[in-house]
Amino acid sequence: MPALPTDPRPDVPADAVPQAVFLDLDNTLIAGSSALAFARPFARHGLIDRATVARGVWAQLLLVLSGADAATMDTLRRRMTLISRGWEVRRVSEIVAETLQEVVGPLVYPEAVRMIERFREQGSEIVLLSASGLEVVEPIAGLIGIERFRATTMRIDDGRYSGEIDFYCYGAGKAEAAREIAAESGFDLSRCAAYTDSITDLPLLEVVGQPAVVNPDRELRAVARERGWPVLRFVRAASRRDRLSRLRDRLSDRFPADAAGAGALGGAASASRREPELPVVLAAGGVLAALAAGILLARRSR
Repeated sequence: MPALPTDPRPDVPADAVPQAVFLDLDNTLIAGSSALAFARPFARHGLIDRATVARGVWAQLLLVLSGADAATMDTLRRRMTLISRGWEVRRVSEIVAETLQEVVGPLVYPEAVRMIERFREQGSEIVLLSASGLEVVEPIAGLIGIERFRATTMRIDDGRYSGEIDFYCYGAGKAEAAREIAAESGFDLSRCAAYTDSITDLPLLEVVGQPAVVNPDRELRAVARERGWPVLRFVRAASRRDRLSRLRDRLSDRFPADAAGAGALGGAASASRREPELPVVLAAGGVLAALAAGILLARRSR
């Protein structure tokens, strides 16, 4: 069978096919943020207001252009859990289920689907790892046809979010999830692959033997070039976000991160420090990221 253009290593012999392929969700399998994707349905059903949706879109634009900064993620996580306290889990799940095909279907990258099919044909296990909330990730995984996944899990008391997180599937948490799944299934991580777009997922990429990046942010793009990792570009022709990403990449190529003395890994972090909270809001994922973005922007505008 001929290799697909998006295959990272089409000439890999059969005995070197990855035992498992760990995939990120936002900007890797779907265009944009799964949190923002459901922001409008949440607004229609009264969970958030439309002004918050608009401010969340602005935060997403900043994220596309400058990437994620892990330095403020712990603060953001605490704010998100406080916002979520008391939300009815069943209601959130119902809204996601009702609008799933309408909202997420058009966002799935065709190249990602073909890549998944290719790996399945070769016998690889497909695993989805996402910082988004379980109530969002599980139905999206089902839509794409992925049976195994890990996501951020919120603590639930009497059917409502308690305001605490049981597991944060972000950064080192994704690497931890990959290790746990490998131990459960007998996978050798040196014979596994991972695909993601964000520098915050570097711990995951470093624990597998076949790392690759998809639509990478500026920092991760620099790391991938330095280490010789495959860099894939998935696009949707009509997507304004993808056009913005391509513009960002062209600017990165013309003005590399170390041109300003920031070093190969410092450019995006420097950009994020100029706007220390906004660029990272939607990188956190979860059903509450758009709401958190709106609150942060509202405070800044006062």
